[in-house]
Amino acid sequence: MAQVIVVGGGLAGLSAAHTLLERGANVLLLDKQGFMGGNSTKATSGINGAGTEAQKELNIPDSAKIFFEDTKKSARELARDDLIRVLTGRSGDAVNWLQNKFSLDLSKVSRLGGHSQPRTHRGDAQFPGMVITYAQLERLEDLAVSNPERVKILKKARVTKLLKDETGAVTGVEYQLSGKTESAYGPVILATGGYAADFTENSLLKQHRPEYWNLPTTNGEHCTGDGQKIAMAIGASAVDLEKVQVHPTGLVDPKEPDAKVKFLAAEALRGVGGLLLDNSGKRFVDELQHRDYVTGKIWENGKYPIRLVLNGPASKEIEWHCKHYVGRGLMKRCDSGEALAKEFGLSPEVLKKTFEDYNQSVRTKKDPFGKKFFQGEWKFDDIFHVAIMTPVLHYTMGGLEIDAESRVVGKDGKPIPGLFAAGEVAGGVHGANRLGGSSLLGCVVFGRVSGDSAAAYLLQTTSAAVQKAGGRLGALVGQLSPSSSASSSSVPAPASAPAAAPGKTTSAEYTVADVAKHNQKDDIWVIIDGQVLDVTKFLPDHPGGEKAILLYAGRDATEEFNMLHDPKVIPRYAPDAVIGKVKA
Repeated sequence: MAQVIVVGGGLAGLSAAHTLLERGANVLLLDKQGFMGGNSTKATSGINGAGTEAQKELNIPDSAKIFFEDTKKSARELARDDLIRVLTGRSGDAVNWLQNKFSLDLSKVSRLGGHSQPRTHRGDAQFPGMVITYAQLERLEDLAVSNPERVKILKKARVTKLLKDETGAVTGVEYQLSGKTESAYGPVILATGGYAADFTENSLLKQHRPEYWNLPTTNGEHCTGDGQKIAMAIGASAVDLEKVQVHPTGLVDPKEPDAKVKFLAAEALRGVGGLLLDNSGKRFVDELQHRDYVTGKIWENGKYPIRLVLNGPASKEIEWHCKHYVGRGLMKRCDSGEALAKEFGLSPEVLKKTFEDYNQSVRTKKDPFGKKFFQGEWKFDDIFHVAIMTPVLHYTMGGLEIDAESRVVGKDGKPIPGLFAAGEVAGGVHGANRLGGSSLLGCVVFGRVSGDSAAAYLLQTTSAAVQKAGGRLGALVGQLSPSSSASSSSVPAPASAPAAAPGKTTSAEYTVADVAKHNQKDDIWVIIDGQVLDVTKFLPDHPGGEKAILLYAGRDATEEFNMLHDPKVIPRYAPDAVIGKVKA
C-alpha cells in the first residue's frame, strides 16, 4: 500500500494526517504513547490567526502583514522570513479550516503578549488545545475504523530509526511495538514534539542549555527530542537548539511546591487583564511583554513568591480556566480585597495603593513598566483569583531545519528526499522567542504544509516508479486511494464508523465509603456520573498525567471530569475501567 508515515499523534501529526487524506494519500500514524494528543492537548490560551472570520465579526483590523511583523520582532535576530511568512500568511486559513472542517467554536479573540492586535482564538469553554486536538483525534480514529485501507493508527509504537535507500532518500522507519522491531515504508513526516522534558542520558536540553536543567517543566514525559535525534543520525541539520523558552507563569501547587512537572497558567490569564505582583504586593513588569522578557524580570526582581491576580471582570472573562485551576488546588478565590491582602500577608492599604497606581496608568495610558494595552480599572471591593507563579520550561524553538515546504534540510543544505517535519520538532519557525498562541498555529499550518508536500512527493516518486517499470500512471491512482483528487471530497467519510463501545455491563454497586478505600496509586477508584471506575491500569496512559487522576483518588471526580471531557470519552477509551455504580 502506497502510504505516508506520520510519526507523532499531536496536533501537527493529526493535521498532517487529515491533509494527506484530503490529498488522496493513505496514512500510517505511529505514536509512542498509549493515547494520542501530546502536548497539544495542554495548550490553554488559544490559536493565533490573522484575517479570520471571527476577527472580521469583531471588527479587529488585523492582517497577515501585521502578524508577520509582530512575529519577526519576537523572533529577533533569528527571524526566518520564509517560515514566518508561511506561518502568518496561512494562519487565517488554518483557523477557518478548523472551524469549518471540525465544527469548532473559535469565536472568542484575545490579545496575548507581543501581539499588536487581538488574534488568539478560543471558544467559550475548555482548553482550546484539548478541544482542537480531540476533534481531529476522534475524527481520525473513526476513519481508522470505517476506512482501514486508508488510515492505520498504531499506539505504543516508538520509532527508533529512519530508513534510507542508496540515493539517500528516506524510505520508511523502524519502530518498537510489543517488544518487537517492525518496519514500515513510505515518505515520513516527523511530528514528535520538542525536548523540554528531555532529562535522558543523551539530553538535547542538557547539551545545549545546561543552566535550565533543574527548572520544572510543563511538558509531558514523552517530550525527549526523539524526532530530532533520529533525523540528525541520518544527516539532518538542526538549528537554534539552544533556544529554549522558559514560560513565566507555571502554577505552583502549595502541596507540592517542588514538583518537577507544573501545570501552565495560560497566557490568556494575563491577556484578559491579570496582574503579576511580587511579595510586596507591587507590579514589576508589563504583563503583556514577550515571554522571555517577563521571565527575566521575575528573576531580576527576585521578590518571591510571585503571584498572578485576576480581578472580577478578568475572572469572568476566563471563568472556565479559573474554575479548573481552583478545582485542582492551584488557584484560590478571594471574595474581597481584604481577603486578597490576607493571602499576600500584607496590609489592605498596600494593595489599594497598587490598584490606584495601576488605574492611573489605565487613565493616562502611561505605565511605568511600558504597558500599552489595558482591560479597565481595578476596584478593591471585588472578587479575585490568585495563584503562585514560577518560570517553567515550556517550548523549544530549536529543532530540525526545514524549508518553506516543511522538507527537512540535510547538513549539505539540500532537502532530504522523503523526510518532512511539522510542529515543535521543526526549528527556525519562531526564532529566538515564540509568541503565545503560535504553537497550535505552527502545528496546524506546518502540519498541513507537510501533508501537502509529502502527498506530492508520494505521487511523484510512485509515478516515477510506475513509469520506470513500464506501467501506466493509472495504476498509481488505484494504488493510492479510491480517489486521488486534491479536493477535500477525497476524504473518506467516517459515517460508517461504529459508535463507541458501551462501558462494561455490571450490576455491582459500591458505596462512597467503599470507593474512598481505593485511594492509592496502585489501587485507585473514582466516581464519575454515578459510575465507579477502577483507573489503576489507565493511570500511566492518561494524557493529562497521573496527577490529574491522583488528585481525585477515592473521590467523586464528576465535576472536574465533565469540565474537560466529552461524555463519550469513557466508553471510547476506558470502557473496561467501569466496574459498577454508586449505591443509592
